[in-house]
Amino acid sequence: MSDFICPLDYRYGRKEMKDIFSEQSRIKKQMLVEAALARAHADLDEISKEDAAEITRVAESDLVTVERIKEIEKFTNHDLMAMVKAMTEKCEGTAGKYVHLGATSNDIVDTATALQIKAALELVAEDVDIFLYTLAKLAKQERDTLEIGRTHAQFAIPITYGFKIAGYIAEMLRFRERLDEIMPRACAGKMAGAVGTGAALGKNFMKIQQLVMNDLGLTYEPAATQVVGRDRYTELVCLMATLGTTLERYATEVRNLQRSEIGEVSEYFDEKHQVGSSTMAQKRNPINSENVCGLARVLRGFVMPTFESQVLWHERDLSNSSCERFTLPHVFSLIDYMLFKMNRVFEGLDVHRDKMLKNIEAAHGLIMAEPVMMAFVGKGVGRQDAHEIVREASMVAENEERQLLDTLWEREDVRKVFTREELASVMDPASYTGGSKEIVDKMVSAVESVLDKKV
Repeated sequence: MSDFICPLDYRYGRKEMKDIFSEQSRIKKQMLVEAALARAHADLDEISKEDAAEITRVAESDLVTVERIKEIEKFTNHDLMAMVKAMTEKCEGTAGKYVHLGATSNDIVDTATALQIKAALELVAEDVDIFLYTLAKLAKQERDTLEIGRTHAQFAIPITYGFKIAGYIAEMLRFRERLDEIMPRACAGKMAGAVGTGAALGKNFMKIQQLVMNDLGLTYEPAATQVVGRDRYTELVCLMATLGTTLERYATEVRNLQRSEIGEVSEYFDEKHQVGSSTMAQKRNPINSENVCGLARVLRGFVMPTFESQVLWHERDLSNSSCERFTLPHVFSLIDYMLFKMNRVFEGLDVHRDKMLKNIEAAHGLIMAEPVMMAFVGKGVGRQDAHEIVREASMVAENEERQLLDTLWEREDVRKVFTREELASVMDPASYTGGSKEIVDKMVSAVESVLDKKV
């Protein structure tokens, strides 16, 4: 039995993302920042090239262990300084004297965090692209699949299922843009010393900061305190929470459409092996979509502590540190896993076209009230008068559970305007999906364009 208490350790999350935020990865990235700092000093002839190369060798090797750092931390009570001392121990010659030269702890910590964020955002962007491809494939497949559109959870007018998915594509394309936009703001480090003035780095402070960040492929805080501005993290976590909420919206729609009384789509179910319930043997539950909905709630829970960590005393205090050790790894692990799960749902989604048609038939023609009204207007009847005629006929059809076509045809004011054949033609659901199919084509084409890949 394991002694883990966090479900991310034993149930949720993918190894690819969790590896980015592992303790080993964090320390490795911090050492790489130290190495970049040494190379910047060497580029400006402040230390020798040989010493910078030696610090880089130690940073890129496995010589410094987590275990040794923890041993030193027992005495220093400072995790970053423990790492610096452990690196110094492994440096040969005079190089050890120059590890961490002119830096403060958060120069290293925040810059290493920026490297983690960059790797994490790149993985999330890959997830989004995979999901977009799956959505585009499904939209194209269901381009002409007739379905009832619903508003207020009530029957509205006809759409196609592909059109519904096209809306998801448009939304996910916006998230793709947002991820590109946030990358330079979220992936910012600093090399500016104790309070951001760079005093310990000397006259070349600004050059050193720029050299380090260019070396690491990061932007930098142009006017730092002791830390990178936490508004960057707030924006980042809010974006991830918004993306998670969007995924929850899709998952909620799958759950609703999988209701027994609706039955229009369902998650893939392995009939040979999968168990839906420990007691109700017939159950096929939308467990992946429910999983996404639950995790979205947890994800949004990290927004408030992130906002609170933005407020620090003077040039900084330490209240954000313990908080961020929870927020960033959890937020990225959750959103990556949710995207993976949601992609799996839509990749294996069963679309029940026959049930969609049955639900349309069960509407007794009431979903065609709007096109009848518009056809009246086309015949010269005033819009408000047409609305009232159709409304009255609809109430009769609803209350008496009859076809709207029949209750309309009973009215003399209807027979004066239409033949029964004309009315029946107007009330064909397949004739009233507007630009649904063209919108699907447009969104599929947009995905093909950004992914440079045929769907």
